[in-house]
Amino acid sequence: MAVTDPSPTTLLDLLAPIPSSRTAIVVPEANLHVSYGALRGQVEAMAEALAGAGVRRGDRVAMAFPNGLPTIVAFLAASLAGTAAPLNPAYKEEEFRFYLEDTGARVLLVPPDGPEAARRAAGDRVRLLEVDMDAAGQVRLAGAGARGPVAPPALDDVALILHTSGSTGRPKRVPLAHAHLSISARNVARTYALGDGDVSLCVMPLFHVHGLVASTLATLATGGAVVVPARFNPLSFWRIAKDHGVTWYSAVPTLHQLLLARADPASRPAGAERLRFIRSCSASLAPQVMHDLEAAFGAPVLEAYGMTEAAHQMASNPLPPGERKPGSVGRGTGVRISIMDATGAHLPPGERGEVVIQGPNVIAGYENNPEANAASFTDGWFRTGDQGYLDAGGYLTLTGRIKELINRGGEKIAPREIDEVLLSHPAVAEAVAFGAPHPAWGEEVAAAVVLREDARETEADLLAYCRERLADFKRPKQIYLTRTIPRTATGKIQRRLVAEAFARKV
Repeated sequence: MAVTDPSPTTLLDLLAPIPSSRTAIVVPEANLHVSYGALRGQVEAMAEALAGAGVRRGDRVAMAFPNGLPTIVAFLAASLAGTAAPLNPAYKEEEFRFYLEDTGARVLLVPPDGPEAARRAAGDRVRLLEVDMDAAGQVRLAGAGARGPVAPPALDDVALILHTSGSTGRPKRVPLAHAHLSISARNVARTYALGDGDVSLCVMPLFHVHGLVASTLATLATGGAVVVPARFNPLSFWRIAKDHGVTWYSAVPTLHQLLLARADPASRPAGAERLRFIRSCSASLAPQVMHDLEAAFGAPVLEAYGMTEAAHQMASNPLPPGERKPGSVGRGTGVRISIMDATGAHLPPGERGEVVIQGPNVIAGYENNPEANAASFTDGWFRTGDQGYLDAGGYLTLTGRIKELINRGGEKIAPREIDEVLLSHPAVAEAVAFGAPHPAWGEEVAAAVVLREDARETEADLLAYCRERLADFKRPKQIYLTRTIPRTATGKIQRRLVAEAFARKV
């Protein structure tokens, strides 16, 4: 089943045309195969149970689950009865308390065995309801009482509330309507020609728009199957892919690199035979990593560009025979992309400025945040905060977050350029450049580097490598060798956090 109709729908209607007997969700740990008919039935039953528990349209239903069938059922049910507000189950109590209060959650859904921090944060202020799953794959809301009627949501009703990462300040609430999510899911499906023979391996967390929209909703919109392990494990990844005939997966570069670290250079892993493509999104993919992935796994690697505010995907490199460009996130996918300067003027191809977007999957504004809205929208264009440029063919290259640019004596330096030079060194597994305080220049270039396991290179070796490949003002003056680099829960690198962890005056 190919996606041709761009019309928005509600999330449950997104699944409506799929034959009931087809497999929708696979739970590999239990070898469970859940059909579209069973999935729709469970979602409708849980939505009615939530309504019976007092949830009404617009009420925020917080949830804290690991990946799995209960997460998907709870998310879809909450989007029908009220508004889903998924949270990272690894949050600490204070974090749960903030997000529960900030969203005004009416109820909190949790599995029977945790997370304890969420339960403590809910206290007696937020009603706690448990969601369990039996051995047959039946997901239920425990202790909710009688069911209630659920009126079909409107297309502009908010289905999902998420927060920005907070990399540039206090997290902002992003209200995503059914229309935003269904349009974005179909954009993803069209980009990669997804059909009912495709099997997605979902390794991104389902409390994040990447896993929800790209791996899950786009697959369900086309009648494919979503394989949902409880967590990403590089040791079992290819076994699961082989057992279930996986045809594609989407991940952040961190997860790609974990798979590469265990790859046998002499042979393609069993389980990669059916891969049509590999997708990378939510953080920049170094061209060398793209090349290594394609060589190791024998499938084209397509880098894409997404944001929560656009219900995920905005641009992507195309499938073969279209040209995929290393270092570029491709062309707009159902979204208009332009480059704007600080005055709001649109720039021609080749000139760097702020990436701005327009499209039916882009929010009209943050929730209850007029200051952020005033700063984020210009003449109907959403300002992404990313710096980049378009080439003559419409391919977008990102050069960094505007607030992450290193300002060395007035010279603006894109840290990603330094990242890519360091990552081209065979001994370097990960690299993050950032600005460190400097008494004369204001900021100087520094970098944190994780070496490959068998590497013996020193800081001096890497500094010399950069000296040969970067202009003097761009090259790092200090390199910190470390075992790990700070990341968000979804694998994103926040240079601000890296700078706080490693920077001292240089």
